[in-house]
Amino acid sequence: MPDRPLDIVFLGSGAFGLPTLQAIAQSHTITGIITQPDRRAGRGSKLTPTPIAAWAAEQLADVPLLKPERINTAEDTAAARALKADAWVVIAFGQKLGKPLLTERFAVNLHASLLPRWRGAAPINAAILAGDTKTGNSVITLADRMDAGLVLGQSTRPIEPHHTTADLHGLLASDGPALVDRVLTEHASNQLAPVTQDDSLVTLASKLSRDDAWVDFTTPAADARNRIHGLNPWPGVTTQFRDAPLKLLRAEAIEHSHAEQPGTILDPAAGTVACAPGTALRLIEVQPAGKRPMPWADFARGRSPASGERSIGKTLS
Repeated sequence: MPDRPLDIVFLGSGAFGLPTLQAIAQSHTITGIITQPDRRAGRGSKLTPTPIAAWAAEQLADVPLLKPERINTAEDTAAARALKADAWVVIAFGQKLGKPLLTERFAVNLHASLLPRWRGAAPINAAILAGDTKTGNSVITLADRMDAGLVLGQSTRPIEPHHTTADLHGLLASDGPALVDRVLTEHASNQLAPVTQDDSLVTLASKLSRDDAWVDFTTPAADARNRIHGLNPWPGVTTQFRDAPLKLLRAEAIEHSHAEQPGTILDPAAGTVACAPGTALRLIEVQPAGKRPMPWADFARGRSPASGERSIGKTLS
């Protein structure tokens, strides 16, 4: 901890930054929060605040809460820069911060990957999709190029075969507070040792869309599992079972000697589906259209799938 609490302006919108904001509020002084404007969401298209705004309105009602549509306008830049701060902490804010806004400001960003691996919009998804066995968080300075700033600190965490993006998102979010606090402490004591990213090691985590919501059973089972887990919860992986869409939520890759075509149900009770030769996927959790997520055993009990059926296959959502 620094000798005195720091004055912090927090810029964030998504739930990923909420644990860090909560921790900063306990050990430092939040002098301002900047987040995205309320957006219409849900069936009633009700104006809904960001997770950061909702928490701040309830817990930090006396702290200025700004919701600029475009933070780089002269008016909004002036309002942000008027907030007293020793440091700005930026986590999943959702808008690029321009040079006029950042001039003579110590600003850091928490990014959910071990930079320079997986710069971009969906680093957690990308790590699971690629079959990475570890990931982590990076605290970096802000730069003109996306996620290209100096690395001020990192934390690591293994990626287990059962981790979905939702699982890993929660774990990395919970790792954020300690890492950010360490960087703030080192900044206050002039002990930071910035590291330049190696551009030769850069990989990019592209933004996902609904067109990515498929799985290919002709691949090895581990690749199919990574796709199911890496796209859970969004955009998800949707297949067809007896001409009805079926979302696959969790699966296990296993070794299995079989001579069946990919996508064939091998064991209806266990939920095993043929993949590339020598491998199979055991479906653990699925979600039929219009229904809640359920274990494969419950799904099979109601629909009685048969060994040899090939109605599960690669489709687009």
